Amino acid sequence: MNLQQRIDADIRSAMLAREKDRLNALRAIKSAILLELTKEGGGTDGISDEAGLRLLQKLHKQRSEAAAIFHEQGRPDLAGEDLAQAKVIEAYLPARLGDAEVEAAVRDIITELGATDMKAMGKVMIEANARMAGKADGGMVAALVKRLLAGG
Repeated sequence: MNLQQRIDADIRSAMLAREKDRLNALRAIKSAILLELTKEGGGTDGISDEAGLRLLQKLHKQRSEAAAIFHEQGRPDLAGEDLAQAKVIEAYLPARLGDAEVEAAVRDIITELGATDMKAMGKVMIEANARMAGKADGGMVAALVKRLLAGG
């Protein structure tokens, strides 16, 4: 069952269970998928797994950032809605790696590539993004690579 089929099935179950917040999040995902399909030329095969993962990561990041902004502005009611949607979207993402696991993976990549200074950061980041796509925050990985290559 691909992502689009899972979302459709989950929309039906959320409707039957009358789960308003979950239904809103699932509808937002479905809308984003349909928009992505029209960008790709309207294929009927559905969205690829890779494109679906990128889309879900983008939606999750948007909801999380919006919730943080609402918290800063003293609007916990709106922040709660976005956090609830982010939690629903997170269920479709692969499990996140812990800080220690990410650091170990980055150290392995640096060793494999023989990277010794900041000039190799691009190579290390390309490999790290390929191996940990969807499993680690890109900003955290970039900061870790900088620290390790700078001799930290």
